[in-house]
Amino acid sequence: MATAIIDYGLGNLGSIHRAIEECGGDVFLAESSAQLQEAERIILPGVGAFGDGMKLLRQGGWVDPLREMVLDQKIPVLGICLGMQLLASVGEEGGTHQGLGFIQGKVVLMQVGEKERLPHVGWNNIHKKRECVLLKNIPDGADFYFVHSYHFQPQDASVVVATGDYASGFVAAVEERNVFGTQFHPEKSGPYGFQIIKNFLHYYGDEDSSC
Repeated sequence: MATAIIDYGLGNLGSIHRAIEECGGDVFLAESSAQLQEAERIILPGVGAFGDGMKLLRQGGWVDPLREMVLDQKIPVLGICLGMQLLASVGEEGGTHQGLGFIQGKVVLMQVGEKERLPHVGWNNIHKKRECVLLKNIPDGADFYFVHSYHFQPQDASVVVATGDYASGFVAAVEERNVFGTQFHPEKSGPYGFQIIKNFLHYYGDEDSSC
């Protein structure tokens, strides 16, 4: 399965590329939307602000091809960190910005407690919420690496497959049909992170998988 990592100007492309290779994936960097036509899997990475991410996707001509491939052709997509947030319909970082709208919901600033700080950086365990493809063979309470100040609030709670406890709780992973997202960085999260990548690479759309 040819897996395209979208190179739109934001993201740890090298570490994601190496991780997919180590997981047995056939991976390439897509530097233009035309190259997406070769992809059977799409990775949307991202580090930075929601508004900047959407601006770069629009300027690079990525938005319409992505919507056609993901929504119409049902090509599996995995958003990582900011990439997961860009799957939302709206983001409130630095103003209100329209997202890709693959999963309805909004991205808002995390509300931290007295002894908590933003950004939320470091390892955090997650709690699985339902059966899913993405978290197959991942134990409840597994640790993953996070770096973020904003979090995704989906309209439909059923798309949430994992949460974290920081800042009164946040969505750590989402899954809706062929659309997947992790707020954490699987490429930096050791064996469990690599299992997440393998689960995505092995998704074929009609399997009956469970966490």
